Parts: sequence; structure tokens; C-alpha cells
Amino acid sequence: MTGSIYKAYDIRGIYPTELNEDIAYRVGRALVLFLDKTNPRVAVGRDARLSSPALAEALIRGITDQGGTVIDIGLAATPTLYFAVAHHGYDAGVEVTASHNPKEYNGLKIVRERAISIGLENGLVQIREIAERNKFPPTVHGGIIHTDLTREHVEHDMKFAGKVDGFTIAADPANAMGVLYIEELFHHVPGNLVRMNFKLDGTFPAHQADPLQDETLADLKKKVVESGADLGIATDGDGDRIFFIDEKGETVPQPIIRGVMAQMFLRRFPGATICYDIRPGKITHEMIVAGGGVPVKTRVGHTFIKQKMRETGAVFAGESSGHFFTNINGACYETPTIVILKLLEWMTEQKKPLSELVAQYKKYWNSGEINFVVQEKDAAIQKITEHFAGATVDLLDGLTIETNDFWFNLRKSNTEPLLRLNLEAVNKEIGEEKVREINSILGLS
Repeated sequence: MTGSIYKAYDIRGIYPTELNEDIAYRVGRALVLFLDKTNPRVAVGRDARLSSPALAEALIRGITDQGGTVIDIGLAATPTLYFAVAHHGYDAGVEVTASHNPKEYNGLKIVRERAISIGLENGLVQIREIAERNKFPPTVHGGIIHTDLTREHVEHDMKFAGKVDGFTIAADPANAMGVLYIEELFHHVPGNLVRMNFKLDGTFPAHQADPLQDETLADLKKKVVESGADLGIATDGDGDRIFFIDEKGETVPQPIIRGVMAQMFLRRFPGATICYDIRPGKITHEMIVAGGGVPVKTRVGHTFIKQKMRETGAVFAGESSGHFFTNINGACYETPTIVILKLLEWMTEQKKPLSELVAQYKKYWNSGEINFVVQEKDAAIQKITEHFAGATVDLLDGLTIETNDFWFNLRKSNTEPLLRLNLEAVNKEIGEEKVREINSILGLS
């Protein structure tokens, strides 16, 4: 086995050269030993990749051979797997998926009770060590229960729905797992659903299932305009990230969606804590404060955000990459269906086109994520720190610099010789100037 497939938040690699059935089997057995519980109940779901059935079957054999009971939920989006674990009180869950990665990849996302994510900092290292040791004590064989929880999941999330008008909505789940909950959701919500790429296909024939890459949204943007849709929805490979397009075919910035969601939740939970990752934007903080909430910054990554939600009792959190989390009875996990419902509720109340509603919040210029190839990452960050010595400095996650006119976060990649820059400014001129300045400091211009 190779340690390179063990990432910060999950297991992921190219199938079958890096991740294969043997590894999945051993991880299944290792997970049961890690849980250290007699006959633990483990939910298993999978995405539509061509390698997922074989990997899921091997994983399930591993869990049951080590004495666990598997609740096999079959084809399911990752949020449905989280719901299964949290709502039914299972001891753990595993989604066989490589999320937004290309078709040749696959992976395992692992959670324990209450859908608590297991990453390198809280258990994945131990699971890896047990799996690589490959010595498993004999035990009584466990059983398998087969069920489908997508409908139950959506019906549960409908409890958060307010009044919703019958909008026209174009959706592109990229032949991936968002198909399941979007289709089910619009059995309950009025309106006209314009479907794009709704046939599950693990080869992703239309485009990669990664809405963070703007080129994957091009067809959806055209469809929104052509069909006169009020809203466009795009989801990623395992359905845990979601992006929105306004009626003019423009992507709605995630910091604004995050702020809108914060204010909607603060109506229901006045004065509550709202978490968001440290990457800009500033508008999220302002909207939380305006809604009477308590803003709390977190490290980047869903594991860290969920952990901070549990620590602070936050009712909602949002990450710049399109993850949105709700705290439901102490279980913190992605709830894209609830986000869709609350956005439609907001649009129903405001009775204006989405582009007009979000225009007031487009106050700052945002660079998006810029990757710099840098071999000596620590030395480069030190140079940037010294250059902006007069600014406010935050070291929560990488380097965050803040001044009155611009602010940015600079983080090291865990796996590549890259520095990731996210910068905002009060206007485009200052923002572009500061990006050029950072380029120059790093010796890249």
C-alpha cells in the first residue's frame, strides 16, 4: 500500500494502480478495529464511477469479515451517507467516491458517529497503520442490510423549507450523484426543472464533475439564459458541493451565497454562531454581523470546519469551495438540499431576479484562487510576511494579511510545490496591483 493515497480528509488515488479492491478490503477491516466496538454498524454508499461497485463490494467484505454490520445504501450522494450515519445513529460510514476528480480516480470518505469526518489528524493515520499491518484477528462474521435513503433524506430536509414559488430551474449534476437528490427534491418543490446531464455515468461524458472549474459551468450558463430559467444549479461528483448561476448566466459568488444562508439561518436561530473558512470574502462576515450572528473563522477543509461547528455550536457554516454545512442535532455535515430550499425561499420573498438580489453584495474584487509554483514554500511565505509587516497578520491557516484596502490568504498545498493565493480588495485596480506585487516578491514576474 502507498501512503500517498491517504489525503488530509480522505483516501483517494488512481484505480487500480494506487487504490484497488485489496486496499479497500483491508481498510474495511481496519475501520472496524479502529472503532473498537463489538459489531459496529457501518453505512456504505458509492458514487457512479465504473470502479465503485467493485471497491464497495471489497470494502463491505472487509467490514463484515471483521464483524461489522453493513448498511448498504447503494448509489447515494455523500450528503445522504452523512445523513444516514447521523440520523440513524450508525457507528460509522464510508462513501466510495473520488468526489470531483477525473474518472480514473476513486476513493473512500470515512466518518464515524454523528457523521464526524475522519482525516489524518483524527484517525486516518491509525486506520492506515492497521490496514498496512494486514494482520486481522478472527471474529464472528457480520451481516448486510440493503436500503435506499435518498427519499428519506430529502423528506427530512424538507422540514427546513419555507414558502417557495414555482421557479424555472436549470440543473447540471454532471452525470454524477447530485442527480439523485435534485430529482427527488423537485418531486416536493413546485416549479419547472430543466435537466442537463441527469443520466448517471461514471465516465462523466459531458464534462468533469467539478463546478469549481468555471469551464464546466459553460453549458449550464447558456442553458439558464436560453430557457429563461430563474436559477441554475451545479453539483460536483459526489454531490457535496453546490454552485448557483443567476438568470443572466453569471456564477453567484460563494461568499454571497454563504452570507445569504447565514442570514436565513439567523432568522430561525437569532444570535447564533456562523462559521466560514478563512479565505476571503469579507462580505460573509459583514452579512453575518448584519444578521445579528457571531462570525467565526475556521481553517480551510470540511473536517476543520465541522470540528469548529461542534466546538462553537454553530448552526451553519460555508466554505469557499461550495461546501455548506448545517448543524442538525449536533451532527455537522453538508446539506445542499437545505441550501437549495433556503435560497428558493429567499428568492420567493424578495420577488426580484437573483442577479438584482446579489448585486448589492458585490462590493469587493476577488482574485479567485491563484496557484504559484514555489519549491521553498516556507521561505516564500516568510518573505511575504516581512514585506507586509505593517498589516494585520493571522496565522490560523497559512498566512492571512489584512489592510483597509486589500486582504489575502496564502496557504501551502499539502501535496504539491504550490502556494494558493486568495485575495480581495476594495476595487479591481488595487486587487490586480497586489497580485502583481506578490508575484514580484515571489520572483515569478
